[in-house]
Amino acid sequence: MQDYIRKRVLDISNYIMDTKATVRQAAAVFGVSKSTVHKDMTERLPMINKKLAQKIREILEFNKAERHLRGGEATRKKYQEMVE
Repeated sequence: MQDYIRKRVLDISNYIMDTKATVRQAAAVFGVSKSTVHKDMTERLPMINKKLAQKIREILEFNKAERHLRGGEATRKKYQEMVE
């Protein structure tokens, strides 16, 4: 693995640990695609640091389980703003 990829993987994983960010939020902050963040966290990070990878996996699973709530809230806000 090239050094810049290893650094990106660790930077993104530290960001997600600190902020509990979603894949989409992390991708926006680091200027990469959601696919890149997902691949970094699920395939590359376990090769670098297994313990950190497990913690990140738990955060991503929590975000995935909660995403339907976020989507519903965004839709509610959208239509509420249209009425006002």
